[in-house]
Amino acid sequence: MHSTTESFQKNFALFEHSLNGESELPLHQLRRRSLERFSTLGFPTTRDEDWRFTNIAPLAATQFRPILVSEPHSITPAQVAAAGYAGQSGQRLVFVNGHFAPGLSQLGEVGNGATVSNLAAAIKADAAAVEQFIESLPATKPDTFAALNTAFIRDGVFISVPSGIIIEQPIHLLFIGVATSEATVAHLRNLISVGENAQATIIEEYVSIGGGGNHATFTNPVTQIAAAPNATVNHYRIQHEQELGFHIGTFHATLDRASTVNSITFTLGSAIVRNNTSAVLAGPGAHCTMDGVYLANETQLVDNHTTLDHAAPNCTSHELYKGVLNDRGRGVFSGRIIVRQDAQKTDSKQSNRNLLLSDTAIIDSKPQLEIFADDVKCTHGATIGQLSDESLFYLRARGIGLAEARAILTYAFAEEVVEHIAIPELRDYLETLLNTRLEH
Repeated sequence: MHSTTESFQKNFALFEHSLNGESELPLHQLRRRSLERFSTLGFPTTRDEDWRFTNIAPLAATQFRPILVSEPHSITPAQVAAAGYAGQSGQRLVFVNGHFAPGLSQLGEVGNGATVSNLAAAIKADAAAVEQFIESLPATKPDTFAALNTAFIRDGVFISVPSGIIIEQPIHLLFIGVATSEATVAHLRNLISVGENAQATIIEEYVSIGGGGNHATFTNPVTQIAAAPNATVNHYRIQHEQELGFHIGTFHATLDRASTVNSITFTLGSAIVRNNTSAVLAGPGAHCTMDGVYLANETQLVDNHTTLDHAAPNCTSHELYKGVLNDRGRGVFSGRIIVRQDAQKTDSKQSNRNLLLSDTAIIDSKPQLEIFADDVKCTHGATIGQLSDESLFYLRARGIGLAEARAILTYAFAEEVVEHIAIPELRDYLETLLNTRLEH
């Protein structure tokens, strides 16, 4: 692991040379401090409490090449449409191996002073504002991968919605990984600010398209959302990358007074996936929904670590994560709800439910409540089960084959989360994705 840490340090020297004049900006000092933080922390091991069920030794042992500049590719608009969500959207920003691909994107007029652009362009326009947003990410716990992401910040998405503006159509962010003749890494940073009384819907999707090799890809994105008073943000995160890949994703939302953030995460691909999902309810009356569906097949490992931090009174949150595990697939769920001393009248519910389709599948579930206030309503729980023999018999007695009956019941288990999606076309798309995976 130490040698791999050194390889990232060497990659950083190459990264600096590729920045040209940008390395003189104060933002680059933030990059350097983050690299030092990453070098000090190193990669986590199973001796670390937050990683004791997730062994990332295969990732840490791989030498990854950063793609410093946009490289030629043969991806066509038809491949883009086939690889990801192709339904209704006002804007579609496409990235290939970590770099913005304007020729594959659909950039319509947002209007009303809203900004939707790639992060590299935003850094050129106002690096100080970007730096301030980046540094707003809480550092309550040492996070190796967030530090690594910050060290290599170059591209991603920058969205700013002014106060009172409602963005009617969803904004689709499509991140494509293309396998090459060597292992590659992409560090993407997505900054989303939604002003007072404003509304926006974001679809954040990670896919793979076959390229010139069968080596692993490592995707290490960080997404930050700031919701101003009375703002509403719907955020859908979909991950279905190649089976050889690694995905360590960080999502954080900060909610001001009476704001709402609805976050739903769908994890369907990669060898090892870790989703670090957190939200701070910082203003009175804020509401956060944090839901997810995760599938693990063969030897896949999917780890969901969530934190809902109630820091203000009269806030509500609802969390539902459902896992489907087959073969030797492994799932990890660690859900943490914190209720601060001043967060009276908190109402928070958390549930983790898991369906094991084989005797060799494993789930480690750890729901947690930390309550420092005395006038609250908080519940949490976890369940682990198998398909009902009675339900299988019911379907088979009506002429449905065993495999199809299992798929029907398994999809019915996951459907509760899918129904929370407010966009009909996206809901249909995810139903297709889930059914395709379940058939396999």
